[in-house]
Amino acid sequence: MTDTDDRLRYRLLTGPDDRSFCERVSAALAEGYELHGGPAATFDGERVIVAQAVVLPAATAPGNPVRPL
Repeated sequence: MTDTDDRLRYRLLTGPDDRSFCERVSAALAEGYELHGGPAATFDGERVIVAQAVVLPAATAPGNPVRPL
């Protein structure tokens, strides 16, 4: 990472439960994000839609806590 790192500290990835979604989560992990909580899933009448929150480790460091809503 550089001083000009402008990545979001928190991201909520959503989409159909398919390979593409898993690849997006895997890419976020490769970029240094960590999973935050468990995944969520719902059915929209046609397919399963999933969500996974990810955070940058610096966002959970002391002095910069991630607070629950």
